[in-house]
Amino acid sequence: MKRLILASASPRRYELLSLTLLPFETYPSTLEEKMDISLTPSQLVESLAEQKAADVFSNKPDCVILGADTIVSFHNNRLGKPQNANEAADMLRMLSGQTHEVYTGVCLIDKDKKVVFSVKTDVTFYTLDEKTISWYINTGEPFDKAGSYGIQGHGSLLVEKIQGDYFNVVGLPISKVVRSLKDFGFSFTESVTQTE
Repeated sequence: MKRLILASASPRRYELLSLTLLPFETYPSTLEEKMDISLTPSQLVESLAEQKAADVFSNKPDCVILGADTIVSFHNNRLGKPQNANEAADMLRMLSGQTHEVYTGVCLIDKDKKVVFSVKTDVTFYTLDEKTISWYINTGEPFDKAGSYGIQGHGSLLVEKIQGDYFNVVGLPISKVVRSLKDFGFSFTESVTQTE
């Protein structure tokens, strides 16, 4: 069986892919991503995931490469990671009481084929007062998160509801990923040997 490579240094994506119990390695892409602002959010994350996967594939051509990228979008504006507390607060005020979209693009590639797709999840925040925003910023969690929050951490307390795949918001729509991996010879249902 070919080796599976996760083209990401994200601990969240590592944890999600580990749920499959499939053997894999990490080999993060070092490519400087090309952002085409004319693309829709779904097209953009697919493009970024494909760039990452292709970069690692050029170094690991005998492997199956999994690349992924996640963005937060609100009124067609892409929200990246905040640079400071003021920027984090501005983003959280913007998302307060509103519904935004989280898109994750995925690219699977080997020497024979390439599969590219994206998944969208709608996330609705509670209305956040200034005390809540200040509390959340003081946790330190917003600063390495697109959109200034992490749904799997303290940021879960900001979320009223989601529509779609929760794990997509964390960073990898793992259920769809494992089903796509079947086309590359990987079966998560065979990753554990049943014992009596």
